[in-house]
Amino acid sequence: MVDQSGNTGSAEHITISYAGFNRPWAAWISHQLEQLGHGTTMLRWDPPADSPLTEELAGLLAAEGRLLMVLDDWYFKLGPKTHDEWTTALQEVVPDHADRFAAVSVATQRLPATASVLRPADLRDLDAVEANRRVLNRLGVPAGARRPAEPAANAPRFPNDPPEIWNIPRRNNRFTGRDTALEELHGKLAGPVPGLGQPLETRIALYGISGVGKSQIAAEYAHRFGNDYDVVWWISATNRGAAREQLAELATRLGLPVGQELGDRIRAVHEALRVGRPYRRWLLIFDSADDMEQIEDLVPDGRGHVLITTLTRDWSGSGSAQEIEVLPFTRIESVAYARRRAPRLTTMEADLLAEAVQDLPLLLAQTAAWLDANPMAPKEYIELIRRGEPSLVGIRISTDYPMAFQTSWAITLNTLRERSPAAVELLKLFAFFAPDAIPVPMLARARRGDLPEYLADLAAEPIAWNTALRRLTESTAVRLDYQVAQTTSDPAVETAQMHRLYHRFLRSDMAEDERDAMSATACRVLATADPQGPSDTRTWEQYAALIPHLEPAGVLDSPETAVQELLLNCIEYLRVRGEYRIGLRLCEQFLSRWRNRIAPTQRTMLVVTHQHANMLRRLGRYREAEAVGSAIVEELAAEREPGDGALLRAQDGLAGTLMALGSYGHALEMFESVVRGRTELLGPEAPLTLSSRSNLASALSALGRYQEALEVFGEVLLVWERELRARHHLTLGAAYSYARMLRLLGHYTDALSRQELNARLYRQTMGKHTPLTLRAEHNLALCLRRSGAVTQADALMGDVVERSRRVHGPRHPETLMMQANYATFLREHGDLAQARELGEEAAERYRTLVGEAHPFAVGTLGNTGLVCWEFGERDNALAIAEEALRGMTRAVGADHPWTLGCALNAAGARNRVDDEESAAQLSRETLERAKQVLGDTHPLTLSAKTALADDLRALRRGQEASKLEQQAVQQLTETLGAEHPHTLSARRRRRPYWDFEPQPV
Repeated sequence: MVDQSGNTGSAEHITISYAGFNRPWAAWISHQLEQLGHGTTMLRWDPPADSPLTEELAGLLAAEGRLLMVLDDWYFKLGPKTHDEWTTALQEVVPDHADRFAAVSVATQRLPATASVLRPADLRDLDAVEANRRVLNRLGVPAGARRPAEPAANAPRFPNDPPEIWNIPRRNNRFTGRDTALEELHGKLAGPVPGLGQPLETRIALYGISGVGKSQIAAEYAHRFGNDYDVVWWISATNRGAAREQLAELATRLGLPVGQELGDRIRAVHEALRVGRPYRRWLLIFDSADDMEQIEDLVPDGRGHVLITTLTRDWSGSGSAQEIEVLPFTRIESVAYARRRAPRLTTMEADLLAEAVQDLPLLLAQTAAWLDANPMAPKEYIELIRRGEPSLVGIRISTDYPMAFQTSWAITLNTLRERSPAAVELLKLFAFFAPDAIPVPMLARARRGDLPEYLADLAAEPIAWNTALRRLTESTAVRLDYQVAQTTSDPAVETAQMHRLYHRFLRSDMAEDERDAMSATACRVLATADPQGPSDTRTWEQYAALIPHLEPAGVLDSPETAVQELLLNCIEYLRVRGEYRIGLRLCEQFLSRWRNRIAPTQRTMLVVTHQHANMLRRLGRYREAEAVGSAIVEELAAEREPGDGALLRAQDGLAGTLMALGSYGHALEMFESVVRGRTELLGPEAPLTLSSRSNLASALSALGRYQEALEVFGEVLLVWERELRARHHLTLGAAYSYARMLRLLGHYTDALSRQELNARLYRQTMGKHTPLTLRAEHNLALCLRRSGAVTQADALMGDVVERSRRVHGPRHPETLMMQANYATFLREHGDLAQARELGEEAAERYRTLVGEAHPFAVGTLGNTGLVCWEFGERDNALAIAEEALRGMTRAVGADHPWTLGCALNAAGARNRVDDEESAAQLSRETLERAKQVLGDTHPLTLSAKTALADDLRALRRGQEASKLEQQAVQQLTETLGAEHPHTLSARRRRRPYWDFEPQPV
């Protein structure tokens, strides 16, 4: 409607009718019209199958204003409705209301001839300007009324211009129904909160049984609403390793300035999404994220949206995401889908089929597809499914699924067997690899002896191989993905993907001997692919690709030596790589299978048991690790000689656990015994002997015997530098330990120089997000702090803490160590409130982890007392300092450097509450002990000297105080330099303090 001046009246309203697939077009058109002052309503078109089309079409006339129909081939198929029905309806309804109806076409195929009565304007393959012009022309909006609109930041993107970064599985053109669920999902993620304008949710978990259509809904959501985003990215989250790879790939697509290291790219992606640069609107989909603990740290924060599909309710239970349960199709959706997929079905037959498969989308898709391709009478086929004949049904999988669902798949499999027996055998082998990423190239390249003869012959003939692969797509539960780099006209298959429910069906459908044969084949293929170097960073990508297949292939059950060696190598890779949770799971799975089948002292069992305790210890489960280690030491000691290699390895592992528990003296004794035994058995420079010597040095360090530890680490480092390359993880580990000892001895300049190189090599070799790199960079941050490079230390320490939280989790011992040290740094150089929060949290978590009597719990408690000083809580500070001194004395003895540090702080707390005599007495005792333990010029000794001088001044013993102060300043100047923070603090008469620093375990 146009007023007398030629302008479009703002009261003119336009209702836009669209099929769900084309919501992006409807939203874009709606926005264009509203920018010109029109009111709009978006009305989804989905006529019921049993309602006459004439009535449904006439019903549109009840909508407000003009009707603009967004047409494509789907618009005419919904219901479904036939061409004859459309011809009749259009002829009866449109002519009498031609002024109400208008249409545009976005179809990729030719519209039915009956659509001509609507005179649709074709919008295909146009740019936004021309598409807008044609829409307005079709609606009769005069040129003078088309005021140019100001661009809006949140305007819908033009549908022909997809998001700049897009990685979503291809659209299922047979997707149907679920419109209500999709609209609900969109409303929660993108809908505004009244009065706030913010999304209701940023994380949604779609949960439901397998085969119910969660992944299909997520994919359709991305296609239907993807234009709301700048970045839309799909991650297959069944396996942590694969998920990390796919998330890291996004860094390249975002154009982030990072290298090839996996963890560095993930961190960069997280940061870019968190701050919304370079793209503010993003959607990440984590598909099949059934193990929250393995994936949760990969889910980014920020103002974008995360959609998760999962079998479990863990995500909602943890508060990580709001849950939406996905149920089977409604019967109306089932009937509509079945009739579109198999047009020969009547409404009654479609209803019977839906009932037989209990409306489960995956089963309905396969059964309808089979009926569309085969001539069997529908009622006969449906009855066959309903009966679930024993000859067609194998082992039942779950009570969640229809009683006879396997019948339909068995029929499909039999049909495929008749047409291509080779394809069926290949399909069965696929069922013994991880269903999300079946390694087709690995199978094609397998040694001839690894495959059964018929599959080896198939793989040897590329044409026959590719033909068999293509035949597999006849099953709707299998999809082939091709190599991105297509250098030939016939690109190779990169991976195959199989629905997990179908994967389970194939395995259950086989006889036991056939399953055993296929499992053995898969195990042989994987064992051949083992690069045999789990400690070599150059093989890590290969091991990451192998690990998802270990369990489905049956590696954990295989008695074959080569296969068990593969398992041991994978576990060692996980240990060195820092993937402790996955490593622990593999150890526990193997042990549960073999504990009652082979002796605990058999080699493979010994290695797995050793790694089991190792993983437990690295995850902070110290008491469990101690129980495992003690048990195997006792068993081996009862049947082996004292110098037996396996016994020495078990003792070495148990001593490491004792270190974690704070039993440093006992651990030292055990390490000394192991070093003697391995030196006698293997020689002084054998790798295992050197490893034990490093452990021995760590125990010396924990006991405060820093100089002795430095000497041992130095000797080990010399051997590794001579025997191995500089970038080998053993060389790097020894260099890290040597630099750490230099720092603890107060040789800050030397420590910083060495640790800068060490951290750089770790980053280059292992990447920024492996535990060893994090540890090296944390030590570098401490070296920077002690050297006075406060700004650099601040940036690096904060970054390392954040990365550790993502890699390890917030309660892991390594994270607690880094957090505790960052808290002490912030207390002196940063936000005091944040320092208190982080410090108290670390102390509480240490008490939970190791008990309140452990030196780490005691020391971090003492650190919280220093914060109380800064807040002026002197009585509280004194109580904490005295408690820490008593606790540390009990834990490690009166002469340990940690106890001396606690004494330094307690003396300071006494001084602040005007107990000068007691403070001076404690300071004097601390100084004398420090001289004996650490030497005259150690920073802690000099701190004790300046503290005593401060106490003497408080007692008006100025001459003695001045003498001590002058000595301390002179010694600090000579050892650390005149401008070092310690020296400057002594000159300015600032009371010294000591920060407890938890040590790496």
